[in-house]
Amino acid sequence: MIVQGPHAQASSLSRELLGQLKQLALAAGRTVEVCTCVGLREFVARVRTARPHSTEFMVLAPGTLAQQSRLHPEAGLGDALGALGMPYVEVQDGESLPEQANSFEHGPLATVVVNGDARTSYSIALGIALKRLAA
Repeated sequence: MIVQGPHAQASSLSRELLGQLKQLALAAGRTVEVCTCVGLREFVARVRTARPHSTEFMVLAPGTLAQQSRLHPEAGLGDALGALGMPYVEVQDGESLPEQANSFEHGPLATVVVNGDARTSYSIALGIALKRLAA
């Protein structure tokens, strides 16, 4: 599952890119679901409601919500990530890196930062997920 917050146009997940990611996952015998969130509460809720029996791995791309999570820790993103029952990879655009990312008890397997190149960022993140799931 890819959970994406609002992004600058250069960092967003286009239909073309999503199609390519879905093809990569399908070739590895997996599927990709994308959830686009417009606000921090929705993003946190999506992370909180993910269940390991239906979602094996998450790619989190908070975009501009990373800055909001720093300003509003009461929104609970840190708690939601700490309780997440599956591995995850973060995709960041470089401008909105969350400063507290390393303070989460159960941090990401990796944080992918490729400024202005959504295709590479998401491809690397999905590659990490697929490799982990194949192991």
